[in-house]
Amino acid sequence: MNRDHRCRQPSATNTRDGEERRVGVEIELSGLDYEVLVKRAAELLGGSAHATGRYVSQVETSLGTFTVELDSDPIKDLDLQDDRLPESIQELGGHAMDLIDYAAERIVPLELISPPLPFSKLDMVESLCDGLRASGALGSREALIYAFGLQLNPELPSTDAGTLINYLRAFALLYDWLKSRHQLDISRKFTPYIEPWHHDYIDLLMSEDYAPDLDRLMEDYLWYNPTRNRALDLLPLFAYLDRDKVTRHVQDARIKARPTLHYRLPDCDIDNPEWHFSRVWNDWVVLDNLACDARRLTALTEEFRDSRKIRFRNLATSWKERCHEWLIQNPA
Repeated sequence: MNRDHRCRQPSATNTRDGEERRVGVEIELSGLDYEVLVKRAAELLGGSAHATGRYVSQVETSLGTFTVELDSDPIKDLDLQDDRLPESIQELGGHAMDLIDYAAERIVPLELISPPLPFSKLDMVESLCDGLRASGALGSREALIYAFGLQLNPELPSTDAGTLINYLRAFALLYDWLKSRHQLDISRKFTPYIEPWHHDYIDLLMSEDYAPDLDRLMEDYLWYNPTRNRALDLLPLFAYLDRDKVTRHVQDARIKARPTLHYRLPDCDIDNPEWHFSRVWNDWVVLDNLACDARRLTALTEEFRDSRKIRFRNLATSWKERCHEWLIQNPA
């Protein structure tokens, strides 16, 4: 593997309990028929595949169970050939399902979902993406209707309030920089999935005297952001910590409780030979390192507060530009 395309390790590689941190990866793509993707994924991962439902298969590997599925519950659950239906409907249903399947595989993204992977094993995802590209996988740039994402679910070093605030502040500070780095496809820019947090919430988060306990932190976030459609979605983590609290603000069965952040900003440009999973991951490592470095985080937070004052420099330069310059001058 090219040294430039290796996945970097953050400064905090272990949880507070001493276990290696893990991350789940979700890759949305098109260009391959469902059965072809299942077979190719099993080959690239060195695993064995078996179907567990309509348009849902699992690939058993030495690193755990990967899932390949069509990213549409209604289509996965649809069955027009149910034995309980009249025979005439079943006959028509067979033809209808063929048409539905044909259309679905060209419009609805296929999704490859990893198990929680140790940070030290992430180079295999780079190799997986390279192999899928060579097999004909397509990403967001292929058509205007596509808005495919590459989502990360990184485990946190700890889930105490102080650690969470540091990660939230780091993300708020780097959002504009990350968005420019990912060069988001136009189709994905028009989707609601990658919205930043509410601006009033960012004001609160960046306040000098904001030091909430965990309960207050969750309540504040949920008040301003009662939706999954955020570039960094905290609902899975908060559901893991307090499901009842989340349910009082958001009723959505798709929220899966887990001790991770849910990073939804990057698009999946897998058919572009210049696009690499490692770049997406390594940009996240920049954020992770910032969150775990109190000195650097405080310095950039103060720079952010200064950028919002009425000054000529602030009128002449964007926060994205200032942030980029600061990161070059203050490496981890």
